[in-house]
Amino acid sequence: MLIPEMISMNNRELFYQYLGQTSTMPLSLEIDRAQGLYMYAADDKEYMDLISGISVSNIGHCHPAIVDAIRQQSEKYLHLMVYGEFVQSPQVQLAQLLTTNLPATLDNVYLVNSGSEAIEGALKLAKRYTGRHEIIAFKNAYHGSSHGSLSVTGNEALKNAFRPLLPGIRFLEYNDPEQLYEISDKTACVLVETIQGEAGAVVPDVRFMKELRRQCDRNGALLIMDEIQAGCGRSGSLWAFDQMEIVPDILTLAKGLGGGMPLGAFISSREIMHVLTHDPVLGHINTFGGNALCAAAALANMKVITDNKLWKNARAMEKVFRRNLHHPAIKNIRGRGLLLALEFDDFEQNKLLIDKLIEKGLLTDWFLFAPQCLRIAPPLIITEKEVEKACRVITETLHEIYP
Repeated sequence: MLIPEMISMNNRELFYQYLGQTSTMPLSLEIDRAQGLYMYAADDKEYMDLISGISVSNIGHCHPAIVDAIRQQSEKYLHLMVYGEFVQSPQVQLAQLLTTNLPATLDNVYLVNSGSEAIEGALKLAKRYTGRHEIIAFKNAYHGSSHGSLSVTGNEALKNAFRPLLPGIRFLEYNDPEQLYEISDKTACVLVETIQGEAGAVVPDVRFMKELRRQCDRNGALLIMDEIQAGCGRSGSLWAFDQMEIVPDILTLAKGLGGGMPLGAFISSREIMHVLTHDPVLGHINTFGGNALCAAAALANMKVITDNKLWKNARAMEKVFRRNLHHPAIKNIRGRGLLLALEFDDFEQNKLLIDKLIEKGLLTDWFLFAPQCLRIAPPLIITEKEVEKACRVITETLHEIYP
């Protein structure tokens, strides 16, 4: 039975009253439906989505292939058993498709529910396989908000309220090859983003990444590459590490993998992954990882991406954005593919622009550790005409703010 006070409240008021909040200033847009590149509010206002739910909706919202896969699977079964016990066709086919499109050493997939869980599993796997405990990560990295993934996130302000966190973690400077000599025979693994997302789309130097691979090999440490935000075609190649001519020992995926459904994965070799099966048995386990509905959606999503080579469009549309975004207030354009950051002088300048763009029906936001940067990460299906429209709105708005 509804409480009388609730009947008189609208959804926005109920949102603030009954849902746990992540900040004091959520966007609080009430979206009624979404299709392709666009979201539609309850009052039918149209928003062009330039952030893809933070790099999630890589083939757009409610893609027919994903919707059909979810419908078909929902008529067969949903949850059957905890992960890893039953043979479930959507899981098997997804793992096969992923490994077919990965280097030969990445041939074993463990499905989880999210990016944070993928990081947790990868860290446990590395410690179990090497028998070591030291973990090296990088400053301004973002790997998640659970205790383990937060421990390897390279921003102290985000972590200080939740200490103590995992011990034995060291942080190095991203893109500084000299610091890589701190990797030693005590290091279980080095965890690195292939593009630092929340630092503001910071692209690594290829020489840095190759030296990182060499130092891991030299010291027997596993290299974990986090493609949670940059993967599944967003970087301009199917996997961002393809552009670095190296291969990780463990790869983590989520966000754009599930096609809008909650799904993550950590991927390694059968030899490495096998250590989770014994001493102890069930070395890693979860209830809902690889849920059949999510796996079916992800399979359809990845087929669309790979069949249409959507990373090529990401690469082409990056050039269109860069060609059309010019204004004195824009200090720099960072990133690769359709993971880009427009850098301004400060957060206040950026926030003013973001708010005005939302008013005009262009949805974007800032980066967690680079609040002076505006995020551009639209679905990979965006067309040249749509990119030009977005750029026109951005530049016209900048001219209104700074005439």
